[in-house]
Amino acid sequence: MKLTRRRFLHLTITAPVVLPLPSIAWAQAYPARPVRVIVPYAAGGPNDTVARIITQKLSERWGQSFYIENIPAGAGNVGTALAARAAPDGYTIVIVTSSFFINPGLYARIGYDPVKDFSPLTMIASAPHVLAVHPSFPARDVKEFVDEVKANPGKYNYASAGVGQSSHLAGELFKLSFGLDLVHVPFNGAAPAIISTIGGHTPVCFISLPGAAANIKEGKLRALAVTGAKRVQAFPDVPTMAEAGFANQESIFMQGILFPAGTPKAIIDQWYGEIARIAAMPEIKEHLMTLGLEPVVNTPEEFGAQIASEAARWTRAIREARIRATE
Repeated sequence: MKLTRRRFLHLTITAPVVLPLPSIAWAQAYPARPVRVIVPYAAGGPNDTVARIITQKLSERWGQSFYIENIPAGAGNVGTALAARAAPDGYTIVIVTSSFFINPGLYARIGYDPVKDFSPLTMIASAPHVLAVHPSFPARDVKEFVDEVKANPGKYNYASAGVGQSSHLAGELFKLSFGLDLVHVPFNGAAPAIISTIGGHTPVCFISLPGAAANIKEGKLRALAVTGAKRVQAFPDVPTMAEAGFANQESIFMQGILFPAGTPKAIIDQWYGEIARIAAMPEIKEHLMTLGLEPVVNTPEEFGAQIASEAARWTRAIREARIRATE
């Protein structure tokens, strides 16, 4: 009995030291297998590009694979809803845009709750939209553009990354503000919208600047103005809408990372530390700025508060404007 009691006492005393070790070993082992990165938009767009930049650095750092799954359907709703239903084990993330805030007010059913179904990580970057045209378009600036469209009502159409995308709403705001008869043509993502404009099928596009940056630099598109509050460093010759004489047209495109709700805090903290480190790298900053993006890293708590406030704001604005997307 004495020997048994000594053993019991020894185990009881040492138990608090021994029990945490498995969880520590588990945390240190993450990620132990490839991580799925859902990009709910077309390959080649700004989301896809940023996802590949970030995951390449993570792969180098953690020695693990990250495979990107593009799901360009339902204005981002299909892929985002798929991520919401994934296991909250740290092996599925989703890269979202401003549409994540907008879609709850735009669609009757989206398949997820932006606040309840996700554990926020951080915003990655933001950028303005750009009004761009095919090089043959008979306008060199925004004023000439407006004059041309007004002189030819119904003649011109514009491409966007999809119904309800932030670029679509930027285009509609511009149309309504200045009474333009400009037909909207939605695409499944920025890449196909830009291809259509380059090909002259839709001679105008409202699109996020990162998606159009390379083609603007190569002269395949002519940028008339950006919708940000200030000029973009990578495109110093492109004015803001306000500078071009058309005020109250500010809108941005953002990108952020989410986990399914219930993902362990230890994993979220590990990711946040790495993303903050990557975003601070000079070569990453330069790469993003070349794309027309500004690196932005906020905390999971800040991003969560932003999601809640922006979803409520856009839902209210869309209802007041009586905008509704088709299913």
